[in-house]
Amino acid sequence: MFKKILIASLVATSFGALPALSSAAERAIVITQPPPPPREERIPQARRGHEWAPGHWVWRNGRHTWVAGHWVRERRGSHWVADQWIERNGRWQYVAGHWERGTRMGAGRDRDRDGVPNRYDRDRDNDGVPNRFDQRPNNPNRS
Repeated sequence: MFKKILIASLVATSFGALPALSSAAERAIVITQPPPPPREERIPQARRGHEWAPGHWVWRNGRHTWVAGHWVRERRGSHWVADQWIERNGRWQYVAGHWERGTRMGAGRDRDRDGVPNRYDRDRDNDGVPNRFDQRPNNPNRS
């Protein structure tokens, strides 16, 4: 009885490891043929709690195949780094999209690009008056 449980648990664990192996193998793709230029994509309306993962080229069955962009569920304290191809000495290496800790400045999380994330920003229009005392906190041309 114990042997059957042990074998069943080993089989179940091996199935759980398969997706991790395939994603690690996908990150290690190195080819000599450069990817085609990225396609123009129309980004659908923003979804609350999601970040846009833009479309990209992947190497499948000996050729480049386009994968359309999609929404990925947001992770607090992280931002999405898009899939990309990096050239090194005439070879192209695929780096899969992934989450990176920290905020991405200037991409919707720091509206006025002053280096302070929106949720901590106390002077949204950079006029020197804190928002709680400012009659028009979003007007940079204050008179």
